[in-house]
Amino acid sequence: MNMQGDVTRFLNEWSTGDDAALERLTPLVYDELRRLAASYLKNERADHTLQATALVHEAYLSLRDMRHFSWQNRANFIGVMAKLMRRILIDHARRHNAEKRGGDNAKVPISESEPAATTKPRVDLLELDEALDRFAAEHPRSANIVELKFFGGLTIDEITEVLSQGEEKISTATVERDWRFARAWLRSELESV
Repeated sequence: MNMQGDVTRFLNEWSTGDDAALERLTPLVYDELRRLAASYLKNERADHTLQATALVHEAYLSLRDMRHFSWQNRANFIGVMAKLMRRILIDHARRHNAEKRGGDNAKVPISESEPAATTKPRVDLLELDEALDRFAAEHPRSANIVELKFFGGLTIDEITEVLSQGEEKISTATVERDWRFARAWLRSELESV
């Protein structure tokens, strides 16, 4: 069986009670998750206390609460882990900013294709999170695409696969269109802050 199939099988085994399945899954996805975490942290302030390994481990601890989630495939798992990492970083930034009373907010780039490109303008991570929450209230599918693409590093094809797992089937063209719309909306919203 291929690695993608193994990931899905281990997720399903874990969700039905096999604790060892999560341990068998970890080596198959750990390097990808660590790269994802490192790309997030590359955009954080220089004195950030979280390291990529710690971010992945914190996400795994949060994952344990999702044991009975209906896992679809590797892309779905990476997307969920990306959301967990995002939450951890947002919570960490909020705690840090509360301690500093609004100073040194985390800045991240908004990029068309790379979640961690350094050549794009940087935005406040908390402002991005708040804008994304506002956007999700009116455009939940497009907001989900932003999370999967920007925070999860998934490709358009992988996002299409993840979003087509339920009853609603969507095309790659729809995902691309929603991604362009979401980027434009968020860019406009963040420039007005």
